[in-house]
Order: sequence, then C-alpha cells, then structure tokens
Amino acid sequence: MAKIFSLANQKGGVGKTTTAVNLAAGAALSGKWVLIIDFDPQGNASSGLGIGRESRAPGIYEAIIGEAPVANVVRQAQIPRLSVIPSTRDLIGAEIELIGEQDRTSYLKNIIDEISGDYDYIFIDCPPSLGLLTLNAMAASDEVIVTLQAEYYAMEGLSQLLETVHMVSGRYNEKLRIGGVCFTMVDRRTNLCRQVEQEVREHFKDLVFETVIPRNIRLSEAPSFGLTIFQHDAKSAGATAYLDLARELIRRQLAAAGNAEAAGT
Repeated sequence: MAKIFSLANQKGGVGKTTTAVNLAAGAALSGKWVLIIDFDPQGNASSGLGIGRESRAPGIYEAIIGEAPVANVVRQAQIPRLSVIPSTRDLIGAEIELIGEQDRTSYLKNIIDEISGDYDYIFIDCPPSLGLLTLNAMAASDEVIVTLQAEYYAMEGLSQLLETVHMVSGRYNEKLRIGGVCFTMVDRRTNLCRQVEQEVREHFKDLVFETVIPRNIRLSEAPSFGLTIFQHDAKSAGATAYLDLARELIRRQLAAAGNAEAAGT
C-alpha cells in the first residue's frame, strides 16, 4: 500500500506545487513508483508536468463525481515511474456538490483506496485554502508535508495549519500526522530568513527537513515549459535540492517503518 502525503499550506506562493511536482519526480527518479494527484482547481501541478488544459479531462473531478473510473484518469508523466491525475477548474464545483453529502470528506480516500496498491508514494497537491478539498486530501493521507517560506508571517500560518491537521486527525483520520516541514525559496544571505528558519527548527525540531529549497531561477522557469526541474536543468541548485529532499523523505520513511516493525516484535 502506498504512503500518502498531502502537500498543504493555506497561504499561496510558498512553493507548494513546485515542491509537490519536483518531490514526486525526485522520488520516482530515486526508484519509487509515484502518483501525484493534482487536487487544486488551478491545475498548476498538471501544467507543470506537461499536461495541457485541453487534455486534462477526464481527471480527478470526473473520478470524484463518479463519471470516470479512477484507473481511466491516471496519466503517465514524462518521467519513468511517475504518474499523474490531472485537475481542471471543474473541481471548484466539487466543493459545492459535496457539501450536502454525509461522507463528504471521504470521496478522495475512496478513490485512492482503489489504486494505492500500485504505488509506493502518492502525493496530493492541495489548493491554497483549508476548505473541503483540503479536508478530503488530509482525510485520505498518512502525513501532511508543509511548505514554508522563511518570512515574517510563516509561524502564524503554520500554527493555523497545525490546528486543521489536529482537527482532521480527531474527526476524520486518526492516523494523520505532520510528516515534515520544508523550507522553500530560502536565501540565507538575509537576516530574516536565517532567524525564521532558526525559530522554526528550535520549535519543531526533527519535523523540519534538513534539506532546504533555495531561491533558484531555473525552478521558476521550469513550469512555463511544462517540465520538472530535473528535465529543465538537472544540474541546477534546485534540482540538487529536490533530489536531496526526496532521498531524505525516503530515508525517513524507511526509518519509521523500521521503528514500527521493531515496536511490533
């Protein structure tokens, strides 16, 4: 069964989708079978993986409302072992359509349950909000990966997100936990960046990934070409950082699995 991660932050512009796409690609390049679900109506993860708007349907929306089997909406990405379920703006309507449903937070989980055995990791790119789509993603996930920009309001936004994770784990998904905090767009030349990073690391300790994602122009360019950073410039600082992040995540998962096995013996 796949390990399922939601990439979430209610604040936009913090590198969430960039991280979802390139972390998933890095895990695939590290030998894992990976699926990324674009669960944001903006569809940026889809375009970042080279899927144009004209070819995104049927996608996750059609699977959610039962118009298409989930197996029919999975596409092979340009990177080996990496698949994607695309999103369209129709997904905006899902939040409205699901409001009156009794099990409205379980729709994505039910879809993922049908295919989770085909992958090692599944990454869900959430919208930049804490609405019903994000609740569905968290209810379906094992862990939440938080992308965080080292800026003044970072801690405030992180606290709000942690409250949401705690609420979801209490009501809908008791296994859900924070899997890690990843700093993005890091520029350690600035005092503010260094100070925020230090404070977050002191407060959240081992939850914070050692790997940080630097500000890198090649990372900013890649989505406009429909490419991951590894396809756009495999030798860039951004590519090196995301491959390191993927390998760190894999090491963490192996260590956690080993600890769980030891505890059960």
